[in-house]
Amino acid sequence: MRAKIFFITLAVTDLGRSLAFYRDGLGWPTEGIVGKEFHDEITGADGTIAIFALEGGLLLMLYERSNLAKDASLPPGPQSSTEFSLGIPAGSRAEVDELLRQAESAGGTVTAPPHMRPFGVYSGHFADPDGHLFEIAWNSDQ
Repeated sequence: MRAKIFFITLAVTDLGRSLAFYRDGLGWPTEGIVGKEFHDEITGADGTIAIFALEGGLLLMLYERSNLAKDASLPPGPQSSTEFSLGIPAGSRAEVDELLRQAESAGGTVTAPPHMRPFGVYSGHFADPDGHLFEIAWNSDQ
């Protein structure tokens, strides 16, 4: 198996709300909600999804929680924001602060204020409207 990831799918409660957060609040590019015409006859999953093209070719997909569970043929599990975080790079301390303010203005929740970590990284965390955790970080050694 190749050590490569080309998309990340986040399970969301309200696709429209999450689309607005990422597109309108954070300014990430997307064609909006697509795939409404698709339905998986085997799993019962609906194909409605929002796709964001990130730098470097990585795709971020937003998929309703119930449909992701159906698509994977798993029972829906409890929501948890502490299972993983996604990292967003920043070019300076000021940019970390600015991006956290933008996320909060868009409807996100700053969960940890920015500060210098003991290993030389200035970072802070925010959660999107569904509790998915992001860390915005600037490495002072680079």
